[in-house]
Amino acid sequence: MSQNRSLARLRRVDFSLTAEDRAFGEELRAWLDEHLEPFLADTETEVSDSSGTGGNSSAASHQRRKAWQRLLNDGGWAAVHWPTEWGGRQTTPVQRLLYSEIMAEYRTPGIYNPNGIWQIGPMLIQWGTEEQKKRWLPSIITAEDHWCQGFSEPDAGNDLANLRTMAILDDENGDHYLVNGQKIWISTAHLARWGLFLFRTDPTALERGAKHEGITAFIVDLESSGIERRPIRDMSGEEMFNEIYFTDVQVPVDNRLGGEGEGWLVAMSTLGHERVGIAGQITGLSADLRAMIEAARALNPTALEDEVLRDRLARAWTELELTRLLVYRALSKVIRGEKNWPEVPFSKLQFSMLAQTLAEIAVDLLGPLGLLARGGADAVDRGKWTRLYAFQRYSTIGGGSTEVQKDIIADRAIKLPGRTRLS
Repeated sequence: MSQNRSLARLRRVDFSLTAEDRAFGEELRAWLDEHLEPFLADTETEVSDSSGTGGNSSAASHQRRKAWQRLLNDGGWAAVHWPTEWGGRQTTPVQRLLYSEIMAEYRTPGIYNPNGIWQIGPMLIQWGTEEQKKRWLPSIITAEDHWCQGFSEPDAGNDLANLRTMAILDDENGDHYLVNGQKIWISTAHLARWGLFLFRTDPTALERGAKHEGITAFIVDLESSGIERRPIRDMSGEEMFNEIYFTDVQVPVDNRLGGEGEGWLVAMSTLGHERVGIAGQITGLSADLRAMIEAARALNPTALEDEVLRDRLARAWTELELTRLLVYRALSKVIRGEKNWPEVPFSKLQFSMLAQTLAEIAVDLLGPLGLLARGGADAVDRGKWTRLYAFQRYSTIGGGSTEVQKDIIADRAIKLPGRTRLS
């Protein structure tokens, strides 16, 4: 009986902060109190929206993001989850979530290199050689180079293991691979100097029915000869996504991340970081909810008296709180050394739903003012809410499509019975 009670206590979600956690949070708040307002005043930075992509794609905005990331790095706050030897703080999972919550609370600007900081950097630390770490990690954290991640392909659909872009080792010299093929939906590739890509190095794997084999990860210089980047204009009018074409591109063997054929393991690790990051953005959505209510109070206060809108706000707040608890449960499993599954895919689904729900509520709360887009003198919050109304549709695809996530959860978590075929 006592053993069962101990096990039950172990499996509870512990929301208490240690003295170290509290000190970490206090130090971050003190740093932001000292540096954030002067930075915003000096640069007129447009505060990033919760999607982490920002609301302004201009060159000036990218320069501001660079400046903010470099200021964070000077204070040791750019990559808190990295080891101290590479400029991080080697934070605990609790401290990482606390970091996200405080940054969302302060409505800090976006950084220049989110892919590099949160996904690719950790993968280099985990899989890279010492030479690779020394070569690439410094330029990521200092915002010297922008990075992207190239997984999706037009002929692979939602199944990443169907990728067909080939990287064939040059038989004559053996010091480089020749890459041919196409990638699509590659975020910020038009800004990036470097990217983490997956290519197929075993041309026979698909024929053998072993599609997860023969995939290898590479660091690619996007200024290499034979690479063509084509931005894709999205429904919000921006060009964040890209197609990339490879024609006899030479990628040095030294740029391989991990061993040949280990790309699937690298990909799963990378997507794990990406989906944990998406789940953590729930804190940003909570800040969005508070901001849209304040905007409505100032500009369209009668909307807050509408019973239907009040009900929608209450439901959204409840969903946000429940999802926050779901993220904490995933965090507790990480602390215990368990897999944070299925909480992370559930959180990702919640983020996708809530991101779109809040964007729709914001436009309705603001009434006619909610339709004013960026660029107009009267646009609310520089047109942020109108932009999110269109842009957040991406959240049902980015980081793993909603349909695939639901299928995986139904099969592996809920264990729903399969469909019965009609004869």
